[in-house]
Amino acid sequence: MRTSEKILVIGSSGQIGTELVQNLREIYGIDGVIASDVKVTEQAKEGPFEVIDVMNAQGLLEIVKRHKITQVYLLAALLSATAEKMPKLGWDLNMQGLFNVLDLAKEKIIKQVYWPSSIAVFGPNTPKVNTPQFTVMEPSTVYGISKQAGERWCEYYFNKYNVDVRSLRYPGLIGWKSAPGGGTTDYAVHIFHEALKNGKYECFLSENTILPMMYMPDAIKATIGIMQADPGTVKIRSSYNLAGFSFSPNDLAAEIRKHVPGFTISYAPDSRQQIADSWPQSIDAKEAAKDWGWQPEYDLKSMTDDMIKNLKNVLL
Repeated sequence: MRTSEKILVIGSSGQIGTELVQNLREIYGIDGVIASDVKVTEQAKEGPFEVIDVMNAQGLLEIVKRHKITQVYLLAALLSATAEKMPKLGWDLNMQGLFNVLDLAKEKIIKQVYWPSSIAVFGPNTPKVNTPQFTVMEPSTVYGISKQAGERWCEYYFNKYNVDVRSLRYPGLIGWKSAPGGGTTDYAVHIFHEALKNGKYECFLSENTILPMMYMPDAIKATIGIMQADPGTVKIRSSYNLAGFSFSPNDLAAEIRKHVPGFTISYAPDSRQQIADSWPQSIDAKEAAKDWGWQPEYDLKSMTDDMIKNLKNVLL
C-alpha cells in the first residue's frame, strides 16, 4: 500500500468518482483518500468526506491545507446534456473549478492535478473514424467548449508554471455501480437497467449512432495509470485520446439479447441525437499507448457479460 500521497477527489459521488475512490483507497488506504462533493452523500459512511463547492476557492484551500493534500482529482462538472439546459452554469462550474485547482498547484500547495476531458472537445468537422490526437476541434456544446478551453489552460499552466497536470479524453463510460449522470452516452448504462427490469428500452439516440465507449474498470485503470506514470513519459499536457471500443444502440441491444431473450428496443431520438452526431465514431489512442502504456482490457462482449452479471445481483 502506498502512503506517500494524500488525495482529494472532488465530485466523488458521480459515475467515475464512485469507483475511483474505491480503487484509490485500495492503493493509498482509506485515510489517504478524501472523498468530497457539493453535498453529503453515502460516501461519507465509507471514509473521510468533505462537503466542497469547487467554485469557492477559499473553502477549497482550507480543506486542502487541513488534510495536507498532495493530489487533486477534479471530477466535478456539468455533463453534456445537462449543460445544454443550463449553459452559463455549465461554463462557470467547469471552468472556475479548474482554475481554483490549477492555482493550488501553481502556488505549490499541491503537487499534482488530474482533470478529465472528453470526446466532446471534437466537433462536426473532426474526422469521425479513428479521430487522431491532434486534429480539428470545433465543439458545438457548452460542455465541449469548456473542455476544449480547459485543455488549453492545463497545457498553459504546465508550460508557464510547471504544474504537473494530467488529463484523459474519456469516451462514453459504462459502469454498474452508479446511476447515469446526464450525459449523451448514458443510454448505454440505462439500457442494461431497463433490459433486466422491464425487458424493453426506448433509446434517445437512433439505432445506428456509433459512438466510442469504455467500460468503467478500464477508465479507472487509465486514470490511475496516467497519474502514477513517470512525469517524463507524460508528453501531452492538454489531454490524451483514450479508446476502448465503439458500437451503436443496435449493436448493444443484440449483445444484451444473448443474456435477456426477448429484449426489445425502440427509438425516439431527442435533442441528444444532435450532440451525438457531432462526436467521433472511433478514437485513435496510440499516443497514450506509446507514452505510458495504455491498453484496454474490455470489448463489447466482455463488458456486456460483466454488466449483466453484476447488475443482476443489484437489481434482481
